[in-house]
Order: sequence, then C-alpha cells, then structure tokens
Amino acid sequence: MTLKSNLFSAAAGAAMLATGTAASAESITVAYFLEWPMPFQYSKVNGDYDEALGMEVNWRAFDTGTAMSAAMASGDVHLAVSQGVPPFVVATSAGQDLQVVDVAVSYSDNDNCVVAEELEIDKDSAGELAGKKVAVPLGTAAHYGFLKQMNHFGVDISTMEVVNMAPPEGAAAIAQGAVDMFCGWGGSLRRAEEHGNVLLTGAEKEDLGILVFDVTSGPAAFIAENPDVVSAFLEVTANANDMWNSGEHTEEMLPVIAKDSGMDIEATRATIETFVFPSAEEQLTGKWLGGGAQEFMKGVADVFVEAGSIDAALSSYESNVNTGPLSSAMGM
Repeated sequence: MTLKSNLFSAAAGAAMLATGTAASAESITVAYFLEWPMPFQYSKVNGDYDEALGMEVNWRAFDTGTAMSAAMASGDVHLAVSQGVPPFVVATSAGQDLQVVDVAVSYSDNDNCVVAEELEIDKDSAGELAGKKVAVPLGTAAHYGFLKQMNHFGVDISTMEVVNMAPPEGAAAIAQGAVDMFCGWGGSLRRAEEHGNVLLTGAEKEDLGILVFDVTSGPAAFIAENPDVVSAFLEVTANANDMWNSGEHTEEMLPVIAKDSGMDIEATRATIETFVFPSAEEQLTGKWLGGGAQEFMKGVADVFVEAGSIDAALSSYESNVNTGPLSSAMGM
C-alpha cells in the first residue's frame, strides 16, 4: 500500500530534521489543538504559564499530531500538549528523539470512525466496508483505531481507498458524500455523526484493547536542557486539571475554555464531559507512565508494522517516557 511510504517517509524526514533545541529557553512555543477543550486552556488564557515559567509561552494550533512531530523536529515547537500516542510512536519509530512527559487526556468516546448513514452499515454488517472509501488522518490515534477496528471486523484494508485527511476535511467529505467513512475526533467527529453512525462505542473499543489517550511530549534534548521549565509547565497543567476535576469550578472555567477552543459552550461541555484528566499521582502509576503507556506504545507500533504503515518498531519505548519532570512538578 502507499500508506506506508507516505507515512513513514514523512516521519523519517522529520526525524532527520531534528537537531535539538536551544540549551536555555528565553521563550517557548507550545503546540495544541483547536476544538479540543482541556483545563490547561483556562491557565493558558490567564497567563499562568508565563508567570510560572518566567518567560513568554507562545501557543500554536495544529490539525494533527503528525504535524506537531514535524514542528518539534524543525525546532519550531518545544512542547506539544495532547499529542496522540500513535503519531508520537510513528515519529519515534522513525528515529525522532521525542519523550512523553505526562498523560494529557484519556478519551475513548471522543475519537472514532463514522459510517455514512446511507450505507446502513453497523457492527453486525461491518464486512460490507470492504472496497469503501475512508477519510483517515494517517499516523494518529484515529488511524490506529481504524486499523484495529477493521482487523476486528475482518475487513481487508488493502481493498479500501484510504485518503489522508485531517478531521475537519474528513467531516466535510462525509457530509458531502465524498467518502463512505470518517475517522477523527473532537468537533469534527460530532459533525460527522450528523451524517452517520459509529461502529463501536468507547467502551466496546476498550474491550478490544483500543485505548485512546494523548500525551504532552517534547524533544528529548529540550527536556534534558530545560528540566525546570518543563516541570513548571507540568505543574500548571496539573493544577488546572485538579481544578477542573474538583467539579467546583466548572462554570467559571467552561466559558474560557470554550472561547479558546473556538467552540460554543454547549459543544465544549459535550466534548469535555467525555474526557478524563488523570491526576499527576495517577499518571505515575503502572497503568500509565509507570509501565502501561510504554507497553501500549509498543502495541501501537507493532500494529502499524503489521498493517504496513511503518517499516519497523523500536524494541522498546521505555526511553521515550521521562517521568522526571512530572515527579519534580509534584514536589513544587
């Protein structure tokens, strides 16, 4: 398939660009997603990151996690908030030296595939997807979920026409009848659901081992050279998550998060209610950064290799998780 050459070549090219970052940051640039509401945005808008880091934090919106990898490879971005595990795995498998520093969000119900309603295909007739056209943002969590679901249903993806589209483009395509299936997340997923149905719920996907979570990531060189900056960044993020998770500040935080996400309040509420933001303490347990995330990365990589999406997986992704900054943040 052409999926492998396109996806792996882009990742390998990004890896070759990676030459490290400035040893001492005077300002940093952080990647994030629009239409992806998270508590950190409340602190972003209020200037909490600038104050805690003692420097200007520049925020740059992206459409996909693969684009985040490329920006970190070029040195244009120092940290990426809520990068999907699959794009992280694609980049590191190609040789890009990135590290995970926290678990940003878990969201099994907010990343999925939608089949066009006129096809009347559900989980009991999913075999009929053979030969169909699907919009998938390659190398992302949505791509991984698509591969795993098609494998579960016994659909040979080599028979399908897989088109690399960012979620907003894919949502427009299924609305126009240009594709038979959409895979993506956030506001784009909600728009796609207006024109079709999901095959599996979040709980059903988790039963198949399809976990969906994002991480905060960065170039290993930047993290090593600026540990205090990264720790301070993670402390602000953790505090915002704790504030949201308490349930006592929802109405105060929601309008700010909605505006920064480019969404209305009700759409923001509907999206963020499907999210789980693990505490810093939880993130350091075996379920997450204490071993579970590393094992999951290896599983994602192996699935991508089997599907022909990347050439090879690393033998282990242990060195691509750095719990030092988060552990330090907890002590601040």
